[in-house]
Amino acid sequence: QVQLVESGGGLVQAGGSLRLSCAASGDTFKNYVMAWFRQAPGKEREFVAGINRSDGTTAYADSVKGRFTISRDNVKNMVYLEMSSLNPEDTAVYYCAGRLATHRDYDNWGQGTQVTVSS
Repeated sequence: QVQLVESGGGLVQAGGSLRLSCAASGDTFKNYVMAWFRQAPGKEREFVAGINRSDGTTAYADSVKGRFTISRDNVKNMVYLEMSSLNPEDTAVYYCAGRLATHRDYDNWGQGTQVTVSS
């Protein structure tokens, strides 16, 4: 079990950039696959980006490929999501999530941080 706390959300204009951070504690961070999800008002939570435990392999939703970059620092126990070329469709609460490689579902979640993109 790891505890996750997101930060870095805010209000930006279309075309702008934000960097989200996720601080992890409580368990051996390097053993966890990490990811970012988001949930817009009235919509279901969706996968945004994921990163492997150690080799840096990443995966992205088609809607954010080329604009978002996920990374991790296993020394600082941090996960980041760098977002650029933001548009109003990116407006959502963004959640940091983690799972052990043997788990099929993400079962460690942060409280979320709001990202709002204005026209």
